[in-house]
Amino acid sequence: MIPITFSAEVAAARDTGAPIVALESTIITHGMPFPQNVETARLVEADIRAAGATPATIAVIAGQLHVGLEASELDALGQAQDVAKLSRADLAACIATGGTGATTVAATMISAHLAGIAVFATGGIGGVHRGAEQSFDISADLRELAQTPVTVVAAGAKAILDLPKTFEVLETLGVPVITYGQDVLPAFWSAKSDMAAPLRMDHATDIAKAHQMRAAMGLKGGQLVTNPIPVADEIPMATLAPIIDQALGEAEAQEITAKEVTPFLLGRIFDLTEGRSLKANIALVRNNARLAAQIAIALCKSL
Repeated sequence: MIPITFSAEVAAARDTGAPIVALESTIITHGMPFPQNVETARLVEADIRAAGATPATIAVIAGQLHVGLEASELDALGQAQDVAKLSRADLAACIATGGTGATTVAATMISAHLAGIAVFATGGIGGVHRGAEQSFDISADLRELAQTPVTVVAAGAKAILDLPKTFEVLETLGVPVITYGQDVLPAFWSAKSDMAAPLRMDHATDIAKAHQMRAAMGLKGGQLVTNPIPVADEIPMATLAPIIDQALGEAEAQEITAKEVTPFLLGRIFDLTEGRSLKANIALVRNNARLAAQIAIALCKSL
């Protein structure tokens, strides 16, 4: 038996068939400092509720897979030290050994699917790291999108990555990449990149229909919905590019690798932008949560 614990709110939504949106927990433990991490998590959950859906923040706590966190659990996780960062490779091991860990995109997709949740909102997905032709550093998020039937709403791939290679891999894996409301892909903190959107949809109902059609056709995997950060909150690519290059250079000089790369880069970019990146990150996560709620509601209405 898989030890799954549902929060009271999520359990009630499951009983009534109400729309639910999954949320990851690495953004709490590894993506933002305290107390902004807990404050942001509460804002995102409130945005989903205000839109008419139920939030389900996912984490592993003392060997239990929690789908939805009670207020006290969220507070504790936000201040916890040495929390494991869980992906497909280590999710089961953490549960089996009674550990505590925060779920990445891949692990959240797996957990959401186990819990019967079809829509997941996050900040940005992982992808192909720069220099991957030597390091082979490619996020498990990409393959997860190709095999787990969850629609993921993100502001694109994280801008610290090799974006062209990331989207090339997604195309190779057969993952639909749908950009919401514009013809070019967003680039996380920036509303627009210089890459054309593979698919464009302007309505949550169309995204929901595409999700259902994939299931009806027996196609494996989910969908990536790239949702541009509101222009008022963005940091333009021209401003970010030299900052990202500097942070990458520092990571290489300090020989930072594997799971430590992304937290280090995000921290340095926060410093170099004097906090603007954190403000943008909060804005884009909340924007993604609102769209994900609309998609989840559309899915429920069409069942």
